[in-house]
Amino acid sequence: MNEPLLRRLFSEFLGTYAMVFACAGAVVVDGVSGGTITHLGMALTSGLAVMVLIYTFGDISGAHMNPAVTIGFTAAGRFPFRELLPYIGAQLVASLAAAGTLRLLFPKALDLGMTLPSGSALQAFVMELIISTLLMVVALNVSHGAKEKGITAGIAVGATVALGNIFAGPVCGSSMNPARSLGPALVSGHPERLWIYMTAPILGALLAIPLFILLRGGKKMDGTFVRSLATCFAD
Repeated sequence: MNEPLLRRLFSEFLGTYAMVFACAGAVVVDGVSGGTITHLGMALTSGLAVMVLIYTFGDISGAHMNPAVTIGFTAAGRFPFRELLPYIGAQLVASLAAAGTLRLLFPKALDLGMTLPSGSALQAFVMELIISTLLMVVALNVSHGAKEKGITAGIAVGATVALGNIFAGPVCGSSMNPARSLGPALVSGHPERLWIYMTAPILGALLAIPLFILLRGGKKMDGTFVRSLATCFAD
């Protein structure tokens, strides 16, 4: 990446802030307006937000906006390990800032659009794991290094986010992103199920890497998952 690190971190902050504000904000507005946005509207908001932000910030920072995606790119050898924690820090601070803004705007909202399971924790965890794996497989296929490639990359990733929200949202909240869940959970004071959304997306992103290698015959990641890991930690 040619942009200075501070500029890329600012890009990640802005992108993640806008993503959390839009995704969680849609849930909050739906609640205070009596359901006018609807489940489908909230799902489309999430997908459209991610798509637009990828096209806006993708050529600056890669528009990860997701600690799980950043970890996945790092483990795949596509992103420098030395920049992993700064990227995640920018994303998580942005999540808290977006949730804080929603608290100021909607002081009576109880959960600030936080992601919650409707059934058991295990059911939500497995669903989050599966859809997060799908998201990372798509991201790996439409990216060059840790940046999106081609004019359809944002559409593919945004559509995957919308798809996950449409069918999995009623079951698990369809976070696929620790940053999407962290801010609303902490600022609202309800972190009880946050562990699901901090762990399942990361495990799903890591699971996507060997699946991608199998799909691509090992040609895109230095041959093996182990070699990719060695490359990223040696950076």
